[in-house]
Amino acid sequence: MKPKVKAPQFEAINKTNFIIKNYNLNTICFSSKCPNINECFSRKTASFMILGNICTRNCRFCNVISAKPKNIDLNEPNNLAKAIQKLNLNYVVLTSPDRDDLEDFGSNHYINCINEITKLNPNIKIETLTPDFQGDIKSLEKLVNSKAYKLAHNIETTKNLHKTLKPKSDYFLSLEVLEFYSSYKLTKSSLIVGFGETLNDIKKTFKDLIQVGVKQLTIGQYLRPSNKHYPVKKYYNEEEFLYLKNLALDMGFLAVESGNLIRSSYYADKL
Repeated sequence: MKPKVKAPQFEAINKTNFIIKNYNLNTICFSSKCPNINECFSRKTASFMILGNICTRNCRFCNVISAKPKNIDLNEPNNLAKAIQKLNLNYVVLTSPDRDDLEDFGSNHYINCINEITKLNPNIKIETLTPDFQGDIKSLEKLVNSKAYKLAHNIETTKNLHKTLKPKSDYFLSLEVLEFYSSYKLTKSSLIVGFGETLNDIKKTFKDLIQVGVKQLTIGQYLRPSNKHYPVKKYYNEEEFLYLKNLALDMGFLAVESGNLIRSSYYADKL
């Protein structure tokens, strides 16, 4: 049975949405059709998607548009910092589509955004949820040397389903990125279930993530954005999500959020 979302609080949502649009910003909340958008906007929180809303890859479960991206908005770092100040946030998540078209894969823009945000909001904590940057060491070094509080990169699915769901990505490269991140800072990843994975597949993914130093994990239900996307093979119930959470903690993760509406940035400040 599909999970139910909380009822929206329109006044808070409209205010948050107005600020985001006023500064010409994108959020993963809209682009990915996140089921928690009403709740998060009601709390005046959002996960900002920098570097545009068009991805150079075409993952079969993702609702972000796949096409030729537009030029980078050079005003985005400053607009982002001002919007965060207006929203009075003390914790923010920055993510982006893959930008394989750029020489630095967008890493410099990440740093520019982080620097502008901390300049205007000196007490803020920033979590960066990055693409793999094709494993480019210079790009990865920029992130670990930045003022980001936490570094995240999503494994998203198990090894045996990875190429089917993410044909332009690589499971082992994602593990290498996470291992590099975890050598320097607190690191998080996320797993989506409901694609047809087995419990043994999940356990193996947990083990792989722990071995590369990932400390925090979110586990959530796949919800099909449209009929064009990969079909849902299974809806997990609350007991199954609780079992996966306890399993992950027993295997060595320090913090785990698991549930049908959990997403990688959902209540990221609380994790």
